Amino acid sequence: MLKKEDKLELFRNLITNKYLIYNSLFTNLPNESIKHTGIYIPLLQKLSHQYYQEKKSPEQVIEDFFKQHTTVKTKEEEFDFLFRMVQYIERQVVLFDSVEDASFSDFNKAGIDAFLTASKTNLETFNHFKNFSVRVVFTAHPTQFYPNSVQSIMHQLREAIKINAIEQVDESLQQLAFTPFINHQKPTPFDEAKSIIFYLRYVYYQTLGRLYHKICKHLEVEPDFNPNLLELGFWPGGDRDGNPFVNAITTLKVANELRTTIMKCYYHHLKWLMRKVSFRKTENLLQTLKHQLYNQIFQEKKTLTSAVILTTLEEVKGILISDYNSLFVDEINDFIGRVHLFGAYFATLDIRQDSSIHAELMPLIARQAFQLNWEELSKNEKKNFLTENSFNLEETHFENELYADTIRNIKQIKKIQQKNGLKSIHRYIISNSESIIDILSVYGLFKFCGYSDESINIDIVPLFETMEGMNNSLEVMEELYSDPVYKAHLKRRNHEQHVMLGFSDGTKDGGYLKANWEIYKTKEKLTSLSRKYGVKVIFFDGRGGPPARGGGKTHQFYASQGPEIENKSIQLTIQGQTITSVFGTHDQASYNFEQLLLAGVKSLQSKKFEPHTKSLMSELAELSYQKYLSLKNHPLFASYLEEMTPLKQYGDTNIGSRPTKRKASKKLELKDLRAIPFVGSWSMIRQNIPGYYGVGTALEKYENEFEKVEALYQESDFFRSLIQNSIMSMKKTYFPLTAYMAEHSTYGEFWKDLRKEYLLTKKWVLQLTQQEELMDNEPRAKMSVSAREKIVLPLLSIQQYALIKMQKKDAHFETYEKLVIRCLFGNINASRNSA
Repeated sequence: MLKKEDKLELFRNLITNKYLIYNSLFTNLPNESIKHTGIYIPLLQKLSHQYYQEKKSPEQVIEDFFKQHTTVKTKEEEFDFLFRMVQYIERQVVLFDSVEDASFSDFNKAGIDAFLTASKTNLETFNHFKNFSVRVVFTAHPTQFYPNSVQSIMHQLREAIKINAIEQVDESLQQLAFTPFINHQKPTPFDEAKSIIFYLRYVYYQTLGRLYHKICKHLEVEPDFNPNLLELGFWPGGDRDGNPFVNAITTLKVANELRTTIMKCYYHHLKWLMRKVSFRKTENLLQTLKHQLYNQIFQEKKTLTSAVILTTLEEVKGILISDYNSLFVDEINDFIGRVHLFGAYFATLDIRQDSSIHAELMPLIARQAFQLNWEELSKNEKKNFLTENSFNLEETHFENELYADTIRNIKQIKKIQQKNGLKSIHRYIISNSESIIDILSVYGLFKFCGYSDESINIDIVPLFETMEGMNNSLEVMEELYSDPVYKAHLKRRNHEQHVMLGFSDGTKDGGYLKANWEIYKTKEKLTSLSRKYGVKVIFFDGRGGPPARGGGKTHQFYASQGPEIENKSIQLTIQGQTITSVFGTHDQASYNFEQLLLAGVKSLQSKKFEPHTKSLMSELAELSYQKYLSLKNHPLFASYLEEMTPLKQYGDTNIGSRPTKRKASKKLELKDLRAIPFVGSWSMIRQNIPGYYGVGTALEKYENEFEKVEALYQESDFFRSLIQNSIMSMKKTYFPLTAYMAEHSTYGEFWKDLRKEYLLTKKWVLQLTQQEELMDNEPRAKMSVSAREKIVLPLLSIQQYALIKMQKKDAHFETYEKLVIRCLFGNINASRNSA
């Protein structure tokens, strides 16, 4: 393992110095606009840093920059200059991303190989891998600002930088200079799905295939060892709550696209294999399979099952063993393992809808089918109605298109399963689940759409995402487990119950410390309850990129979960920036999947919370929650977000197809605001409130007993990972950028309170972790964050300048708003996990 000094030197050589060299190429590109813009960036960066230390405003920064360093005279020239600077900085961010990603494997070694070798003789860990599962679920949540064309250039850049091919780097930078960074139109839900399927085909087919094959070889097992060990999930095209523009047609198109894509992967893999396995006795078998796969790609009505593919490959394998000295059996096993992993569906498509939509449907169905008044029914009568009645609703029974589409979609699930396999679409997730009726409503909808009890091959998944929802989860699930009809359903589902917990909305609702602790406690109590009823609970975590949305050091979180939390499966969402920056290359994806696999094993040795540490953790969480609650309930909270941050501009970026709020109301209601724009807006003004607010207040309460908190930090992996993630949020916080707000007539005192809590939290976390500066104990990550923040500082100045002009209702309001939107792209991308 590299020492701290060696890591820093390696970072300077492989990242800092390379970036500076290639950035100089950028400055000298044969593009007059770029050439003349590039020389001004360091000047604006230096002036920004100087002025913010002197507590001057971004408005003063930009105005004095133009006076001191340019000959700009008109407003049109000023806007042209600022937009060109934004475009230039965006490309600097891409270059830094590419340089850093190219050196990923030099800094990150998962170390799973040695662990696997030892696992062969360790029955406990061998059995753990036999029964364990990691599922990463891709969502289309809009935190990714690079269009596909730029992604392609980044791939070229990474590969060229790895081999120091300076001519190729120069060519890619020239291409980057002329390639647009923005979508002129919002993508459709199907566009979003195809964008992510690109990663499945070109990254995950190879990465997971190779990793699974490596594991099977180390453990000396056949490729059918554990087909569930590495799984992919998929929300684009199935998530209606996340995107109201998704409908049944979208779902079917995405399911077909996933199927077609995996068949393309198999087809190209088989062509490669046939160049090796060129023997007479296997020729006809492989040629037949090749034609079958080809037909699947171009003829949708054809159905080729994974079982048929496996039968052919196993037959070929047998021939190689018996007649050809087992030549290329290793390659055949690799292929067989991938078919076990990906089936005929590639990734499992989840359906998600908010419980309120089902609640609106039930009175209509009750009245139409049985002339019943739903509101007059008791809870038991509603339960009986949902579980005991069977009939076949038609979508034409509903004038409301949303209701009709809900029926249409449920009916087509069976057809998708018949074509792609039962695992292709087996979960229906219910957002804002707060009662047993919310869950049984989905069971009832399947029965009302012609399904028998036995043919409901669906896991019904409650999503608990608010403090109230998590508090009520034990009562809801116990009632559910006690219901005889649902108990029979669970028996048919192999006694497995999937439960989703929402980190993003949880943090928005309860604050950082409280939300994470409530999720931990909810997992503990639902594990205990499920074991009591003989049910294996599978937790599925809705996580975002930054710590404030459950991101950060994710594998450490799972490694810290002790025996009181069910640990047979790790399931989590990844989205937008996280897909590209954490799982976007073969090296990154392999490393992070290996980390999650190791986290599952480490959790076996993780200590459970002792009663006194659990009590302390609860007290800290409650103190933090009360501080956060006072902020959330502050009369200026919502208006501050709307007026002083780029929240309103988030929906105009054309990066996603969904709106920023769940309901189209004029007034901002925090409960309707989606977590991504909520967290992202705080990040844009470098205040990052959701990632730490309340932590300092909680820690200060133990000022005279701080040794208790220090002991908790040393003993609890869970608490330690929370503090370290919070420190990462704080490292990306820069209050001098918005110091001008302290003098604001309306929001001055509010801003001062935010800064006060930041300084308080910084003081106590530094004392707790025994550091002089934030992230001192993570030198490489600290250097990365610092380098990115330095690159993006001029962009932050420009965005704040434009926001100030908008707040003053400047005559060029619309142009300034476009400038704010334009700045969003580079700011978000530079942070990599800010939303």
